[in-house]
Amino acid sequence: MSWRATVLTLFPELFPGPLGTSLVGDALQRGMWSLEIKQIREHGLGRHRSVDDTPAGGGPGMVMRADVLAAALDAAVAAEDPRPRLLMSPRGIPFTQIMARELAAGPGLLIVCGRFEGVDQRVIEARQFREVSIGDFVLAGGEIAAMAVIEACIRLLPGVMGRQASGDEESFEDGLLEYPHYTRPRDWEGHTIPDVLLSGDHARIAAWRRAEAERITRERRPDLIKPKTRPE
Repeated sequence: MSWRATVLTLFPELFPGPLGTSLVGDALQRGMWSLEIKQIREHGLGRHRSVDDTPAGGGPGMVMRADVLAAALDAAVAAEDPRPRLLMSPRGIPFTQIMARELAAGPGLLIVCGRFEGVDQRVIEARQFREVSIGDFVLAGGEIAAMAVIEACIRLLPGVMGRQASGDEESFEDGLLEYPHYTRPRDWEGHTIPDVLLSGDHARIAAWRRAEAERITRERRPDLIKPKTRPE
């Protein structure tokens, strides 16, 4: 059975978007994974298919109703569906490469794309959603975030990227950011490829790449550097 993604959204026309192109889109065409888009508003209330209401306790904006979202979810998937349920939210836990690998190894995902000020907390708890964030910023909705999560998982499926080493040496795979890359021409506008990369000495090249990855990580993401434990 292929890896399955089901997305609940108020804007189904945004999909597949970038998920339908390049390696991920090719894998979709080849049946290596499937994408199902569900319109939340189909379960909206009244003549206008309302999906939101004012926040309890007052405040700005609107909140997606628990009854509407639960109805959309229950119609989309069976209660025993084993796939993780994610709610894209800026207050969620950070999405990481480790999480992408864990999710890619499973049967797929069900993702709800939030809108408005948020989603009624009761449906998050009752339907066991895991809130996930792709960064410390706020988008108008969860659709772009959902695409990012899905793409990060799909490219890790066996056969999608080709050579496994292509994924093994990327940023975050070893707790480090990726080393710099170079290609032809050898001299471009006075900038040359580091000699070590042209030496043919694979041990030296590996050592240089590791050192560069560590340097870049220290400069840009020191939070990724694990402190060394003292021997007892």
